[in-house]
Amino acid sequence: MKIDLRKDCMYSLLVPTSMGIRITPVAGQPVHASENFILKATSAETNVAAVSSFLGLKVKVLTTFVKGSPIAQIIKDNLAARHMDYEGKEVPQGGPWGYRHQINIADSGLGSRGPRVWNDRAGEIGRTLNIADFDLDRIFGKEGVQVVHLSGLIGALSPETSKFCLELARAAKKYGTRISFDLNYRATFWKDREKELREIFAEIASVADILVGNEEDFQLCLGIEGPEAGGKGLAAKIDGFKGMIERVAKAYPNATAFATTLREVVSANHHMWGAIMRAGGEWHVVEPRPIDVLDRIGGGDGFVGGMLYAILKGWEPEKWIQFGWASGALATTLLTDYAQPADEDQVWSIWKGNARVQR
Repeated sequence: MKIDLRKDCMYSLLVPTSMGIRITPVAGQPVHASENFILKATSAETNVAAVSSFLGLKVKVLTTFVKGSPIAQIIKDNLAARHMDYEGKEVPQGGPWGYRHQINIADSGLGSRGPRVWNDRAGEIGRTLNIADFDLDRIFGKEGVQVVHLSGLIGALSPETSKFCLELARAAKKYGTRISFDLNYRATFWKDREKELREIFAEIASVADILVGNEEDFQLCLGIEGPEAGGKGLAAKIDGFKGMIERVAKAYPNATAFATTLREVVSANHHMWGAIMRAGGEWHVVEPRPIDVLDRIGGGDGFVGGMLYAILKGWEPEKWIQFGWASGALATTLLTDYAQPADEDQVWSIWKGNARVQR
């Protein structure tokens, strides 16, 4: 089984996003006890797109920037270094208390000390993303896009971004572009907007070809009953997730593929990592395997990014979940929160458990 993709497109993958910076202490130290930090440009959606861009597929980012901001320049340079094209309005800052790019401050954790993430999103420029600032007929019609990846983080960021994602989904459907939707529920984003967002998310999910989410995402975004409580052990947990995904597939029959990751945290630096995927009615399961973790943030995005790359390459579904699993595992070994594969062989070596030196 393969997902039929448009031909003769300029872009393999398109992502709308709100870009920001990520600040992490060096040497795995906690934020409050550190004086030296690493600063990286980031967003969940470009984390997903990075797998494809580093492996040679054409990627486009739709975003917005603070005009004249040195942080905006860091972001633009980073996107260029990741081989991503970008398009976005330049918005004046409006003074010291005006707009800025979001700040993500992260303690990666170490051993028995779990990670902690502090999001500072006041005045976030990405909340102003407006569909009127983009020529959708040019982007989807003339340039052409094979897959657009939407995230619930952007979908729920503000009323403007909710409409933005909904209109992107409608345009993609009109032009035959496939739609990937990672629900990414965040309670703070949904506060006092539950009814509005439930309707928007349901419409996007109804036209999506690929749906990704965990049990909380499917329950709280779409109202799907979660996994049934069963016996103890991994097999019972997987069966519960399968039942939930079957309910999602029945409610949203347009989608071809449904996926979720499985993670058991042994310590901050040692996880059991697995995944479940239903594609074309067939099940594909990667039972959790041990991985070593430098920083867990971005592992889920790496999984989705690897899965989308495999779909874009026209591989069989068995390889979608395998490449996704390995891309997610790769992301957790890096100081960035996105995977930067050197080539496909590096990802497949992770899948095979081959960490031997290559000379």
